[in-house]
Amino acid sequence: MSLITNVMDHSLDDGYAEAAARKKADGSGGMPKTLRAKLGLAAGLVLAALVVTVGAAQARVAAPVVAHEREELVDRIDRETETADKLEESVDKLREDVSARQREALEKSGGSDQSQLVGILSGATEVHGPGVKLVVNDAKEATAGGEGDPRETSGFSDTGRVRDRDMQRVVNGLWESGAEAVSINGQRLTALSAIRAAGDAILVDNRPLVPPYTVLAVGDGERLSTRFQNSPDGLYLHALQESYGIRTGISVEDDLRLPAAPSVIVRTAQPRTEKGTS
Repeated sequence: MSLITNVMDHSLDDGYAEAAARKKADGSGGMPKTLRAKLGLAAGLVLAALVVTVGAAQARVAAPVVAHEREELVDRIDRETETADKLEESVDKLREDVSARQREALEKSGGSDQSQLVGILSGATEVHGPGVKLVVNDAKEATAGGEGDPRETSGFSDTGRVRDRDMQRVVNGLWESGAEAVSINGQRLTALSAIRAAGDAILVDNRPLVPPYTVLAVGDGERLSTRFQNSPDGLYLHALQESYGIRTGISVEDDLRLPAAPSVIVRTAQPRTEKGTS
């Protein structure tokens, strides 16, 4: 209690108290005493008020200009977005036209059975049939990867993120297990399809996909599901689930519908012409 009482009674340090008493005795503390000092203080206050007033006036004058520039920028963004949407619609229409012409050419190239088979194998026609539905999604809580992580080299920041190499293995495993047609999030895969990464995004034929990744594979459902889950790629997917918390689910479906590929560009192959014999 004596310590607390001493602190309460001597709240101001003795040195500070002595300096304050000395200034009070000398008359140097408090407000300025001389006329010159008072004028200097008044000039300083007037200058400070002037700076604040000028700053407020400039801000008030510049506000409409800034607002006008912002409105112009927003309008420009809206116009460019509308133009981009129109171009995208035009591209989609051209792709549909190209696909229709390709299907027409396939039908004219030979018998209907052969043309349908070629269309299915090339991804140029829509298909449906039994198969499997495989959903692959990021972990609920992705954790930062540490050094030496074998999956860290792909450029993704989290080990709980599904990566392009993971989807490549999934698709290749389904093909090897007997899938006859495969799509990811409605994007039909062909022999020319590429699964790549751009930053943290997965691209399929240069189109970004958003998780969860729904993979549809047409084939013998029960057999396809069993063979894939027992394959090295299926076991790899299971290991990702156990080690990184990546969520997966596979189910056998009675009827799956896969769209045609947006475009099938053949760069090297040429149609074979049968020469008649006399």
